[in-house]
Amino acid sequence: MLFSLLQTPHIPIVTQFPQQLPLCNSPLKTLHFSRSSQIIPKKLYWFFSISSSSASPSPHDDFDMELARLVALLPEEMRRRVSEHSELHDLVEVVMDLGRRPLARFPSGDFVLSDCPVTLQDIEHATSQVGDFAIDNRAGISRTLHRISAIRNRKGHIIGLTCRVGRAIPGSTSLLRDLIQDGSSLLLIGPPGVGKTTIIREIARMLATDYKKRVMIVDTSNEIGGDGDIPHAGIGNARRMQVPNSDKQHKVLIEAVENHMPQVIVIDEIGTKLEAMAASTIAQRGIQLVATSHGVTIENLIVNPSLEMLVGGIQSVTLGDEEANRRGVQKTVLERKGPSTFSCAVEIIAKNELRVHRSLEATVDAILSGRPPNVEVRKMDSQGKETVRIEPSIDASAQKKDEISFEDLQMKDERISGGGFISESPPYMRENSLEDEAPLRLYVYGNEQLF
Repeated sequence: MLFSLLQTPHIPIVTQFPQQLPLCNSPLKTLHFSRSSQIIPKKLYWFFSISSSSASPSPHDDFDMELARLVALLPEEMRRRVSEHSELHDLVEVVMDLGRRPLARFPSGDFVLSDCPVTLQDIEHATSQVGDFAIDNRAGISRTLHRISAIRNRKGHIIGLTCRVGRAIPGSTSLLRDLIQDGSSLLLIGPPGVGKTTIIREIARMLATDYKKRVMIVDTSNEIGGDGDIPHAGIGNARRMQVPNSDKQHKVLIEAVENHMPQVIVIDEIGTKLEAMAASTIAQRGIQLVATSHGVTIENLIVNPSLEMLVGGIQSVTLGDEEANRRGVQKTVLERKGPSTFSCAVEIIAKNELRVHRSLEATVDAILSGRPPNVEVRKMDSQGKETVRIEPSIDASAQKKDEISFEDLQMKDERISGGGFISESPPYMRENSLEDEAPLRLYVYGNEQLF
């Protein structure tokens, strides 16, 4: 049976959370209604509902309860306005900066929660209900996926909060199911806020629960498994190791392998050279790796000196004259140094669109040689229909814009390299030429052609 608490005018909402005052000490009037009562607006019902122990809550109900715990951090007026918003279940984050109006961010845009600026009391009210802030100024709410990030002044006092909603979304990895089944080491690349952590959390759950593998999550900021000592149910049967300091993540990675015998290691946000080296060491031990990294494309990793090891490392190689002429390239070229840490890579374009590189090494080799690598563009429409399209990741027409055709020169190989083309002379010129004569070389400078 379900009961509800009805908020009376000018009286704070009662929530059953540890930091709240007990009902006996609070000047509130409690009214009880059955589910059939029509007095409470339907869109607010989830916020006030309390389930009995005999009921089995659905995943949707679990998220409602977790979202209510985040909303409870806000003062009364902000709680009321955000709970009345039509996109409440799509809430992205709440921003509270001292002396400014608080904002709730939804997919449709920002929504002002109060015309009154945020005060220190508002910020202290929120911070008193969350865990301790770590050295990275992040905290959370126990057994939820929400992340509370603090902004401090020079004296170390908190003057701003970003309360970001965390969600466990089942089925968010359907576009990657074939790669997960193959046991491939997978690297997810994408800008902040695109959903990397949500996908990697579901991958960990799928590997541990559906495929019965020993999965260990190295959770840097408790974003994958949630705050508190008991991990969130969204990771399934996967285990979680917390990282006390982000500077020690590479040591925790090695410790996870040596002490707990995992078959899969899940890492969120590889960002330093030491972490990249630790991931490379783990991959050499035959353990499946699933990790995320900030970036937009594979090229971002290639040019990043701290993360280039994830794609095999880059080195400069000097070619001989004959080999350079054969390839049609400069004498100094960039090549992959060794095997990549991950076998596959995924560029997350949007929540329903991915660019999959089935062979990360082949993609890196193609990019370094100036060729467009083949990628799989996977999309899912609003009806859940999946489509896969194979296309080059670089527009081929952009590479041909500088090619020049001549009626009297029949180019055999039109490849741009260092501003030069190598071609053969036409038949009427070849008859009187020497066999060992050097091929005609054409150089392009800007929009002028000299030959």
